[in-house]
Amino acid sequence: MPSRNKYLVLATAMACALALAAHAADSDKEKQQQDIRKMAHDTLQRLYKAEPKTKAAVSHSAGYAVFSNMGVKILVAGSGNGKGIAVNNRSKQETFMKMLQVQAGLGMGVKKFRVVFVFDNEKALESFVNSGWQLGGQSTAAAKTGDNGGSMAGAASVSEGVWMYQLTDKGLAAEISATGTKYYKDGDLN
Repeated sequence: MPSRNKYLVLATAMACALALAAHAADSDKEKQQQDIRKMAHDTLQRLYKAEPKTKAAVSHSAGYAVFSNMGVKILVAGSGNGKGIAVNNRSKQETFMKMLQVQAGLGMGVKKFRVVFVFDNEKALESFVNSGWQLGGQSTAAAKTGDNGGSMAGAASVSEGVWMYQLTDKGLAAEISATGTKYYKDGDLN
């Protein structure tokens, strides 16, 4: 009988340990989600300050996505990664996402930047969220200046119904670069 009690105590201890581990994982997930939400909020505030008309463009769009990216380039190769969130303005549904970037070409350095995508329609937003999305090649576009009311001033059209703003530490980027970049759902945070 004493060995049976040992097994019962051991099984109870293991169950408690698993419950604590699960709670810690949930807490970590919630913290990561909160950190991404805060980054997105701060990034949007910076965008609105740099280009005030973007606030109306974002709020009247089908949805938006905000990413914080960091890239490193050493000699002929580079890579970057980041995390972000896509928000459907109609349903308020949030989808946490990841970003991965691969670069080729001569260079050296570390680059941190934030990206905001604005989706004109539900189809473009759903495609971005559900199918993932890839910007290939060296795709650098000059940001649009304030013509036709300027609601998308500072943005580059990167796909049908998709506008992209890129912010650096110095403000809104005049050129927007997306070299071999893939955006996809974060399986751990959704």
